[in-house]
This record gives sequence, structure tokens and C-alpha cells, in this order.
Amino acid sequence: MQKIIFIGAGSIAEALIHGWVENNVIQPESVYISNRSNQQRLQQLSSKYGVQQLEGYEQLTGADLIILAVKPKDARLAMDAIKPFIEPHVSILSVLAGISIATIEDHLGERPIARVMPNTSATIGMSASGIAFNKLINDVQHAQYIQMLEAVGIVIEVEEDKLHAVTALSGSGPAYLYYLVEAFERVGTEFGLSKEIVRELMIQTIAGSAEMLKSVNEEPEVLRKKVTSPGGTTEAGIKALDAMAFNDAIANCIRSAENRSRELARGE
Repeated sequence: MQKIIFIGAGSIAEALIHGWVENNVIQPESVYISNRSNQQRLQQLSSKYGVQQLEGYEQLTGADLIILAVKPKDARLAMDAIKPFIEPHVSILSVLAGISIATIEDHLGERPIARVMPNTSATIGMSASGIAFNKLINDVQHAQYIQMLEAVGIVIEVEEDKLHAVTALSGSGPAYLYYLVEAFERVGTEFGLSKEIVRELMIQTIAGSAEMLKSVNEEPEVLRKKVTSPGGTTEAGIKALDAMAFNDAIANCIRSAENRSRELARGE
């Protein structure tokens, strides 16, 4: 792929650029980046990764792939702005939360389109991505996009409507885990431990637990019960979580994110 253009230069765009450049999936000189107004951000990414800054939309000519990576609220204006400059054969890879393939087709015309929801762990090759394709994606493009995303983590193909759930679970999921660690740090320091010690403990605890889920053929409930001795410290903690309706809080969190993704699809 000779020329890839990012429309938008936020955290997901940087995560993908970092992962792809680091893993030699793409050559930085073939990547162009743009955003609406933050020239300093473009200069930062250009200096850090060796990618090119898009000087104007006329440089969209000759693109092989355009990656839509703006904020969802800016998506429709951005698509309308670039439409006159995109050649009919150019395919689109969208990382826009909630913006449907049909909406992209309305603004950019019928063309090969893939929607993917990665997360920022693509930076370290650990993204969990969901992807959906329109009917104009051919077998070569399908394989190519899957390969590109597998270079920065795992990718699972789903029906487009299920991307709302993927967005809520794995797209937003890192933020919820970071929020959990913030809570552990706050209470850990109350007991006299330094934030650095608490963080080191929690990083290893989360990494170890994730590896157990990945490597051991047992359900999360079984693994939880193995840690939870009757009358012990873990049971006391679980009871406190139950008293605060922990499961309901998590369910509301995911449902709210999934619902917001659907609102963005409707332009709300």
C-alpha cells in the first residue's frame, strides 16, 4: 500500500501509526496525517514517527486508503470536506465510534468501506478490535485489513450492528480498567503504600489475571471462587462489592456506552 491518509490525528490514530510503524506493517513515508486545526499535534506526530503532514486535501489524490479518525461529532463535516478530492476507487477504513457504513456511503459515495473499533492498546500491539465490511470490499482488501489489524493485536469480524457492543466493551474498556487502577491507587495510599508500589502490584495482578483467563480453560466464575475462601479477605471484599451493586454498575456502564454509540450513529 503506497499512500495511506489519516483524517484525524487523535489517540486512536497515533496508536495505529505507532503499532504499524513499530511492526513494519507500513513505511512512515507512505503515511499522511491531517486534522482540523492543531498544527502542533501534526508536527509532534511527524517528528515522532516520520510520517508526512497533509498540506491540503488536494493531496488526497493518489491515496490507496483513507482512514477516518476524527471525533464522531466532526465526522460528517470532515467527510463532506474531503469528498471532492477522493477518487472513486479509494477505500475507506473508519475508526469512528458509532458512525455507520451507510452514513459514510451517504457522504463519500459507495466504495469499499471497513469499520473497525480498535483501542489504544494498539500502541503496544495489544489491541482488541472488532471489524465489519460493506459489500464492496473484495477478498484482497478483506485479507489486507485483517492483516494490518492483527499486527497490532487481535481482530474479530462481526456484523456491523454488533460494533456498538464492541465499542462499549473493548473500545472503551481500557479507560474502565485505568479507572479501576486509579481507585486502587487512592485506597492503597490510604494504607501507607506509595502510589508507585500500588501501581506495580496492580499492573502485575491485572496482567496475571488476564493471562490466567487466556491460558487456563476455566470460567471466570470458577477462577474467582478459587481465590475466594469462605470467611476470608476476598469474600469480605466481594460482599462489599455486592452490597454496592457492583454487577449492576458494570452493566450500566457498558449499556450506557453502547447506547451512546447508537446515538452517535443517529447523529445525536
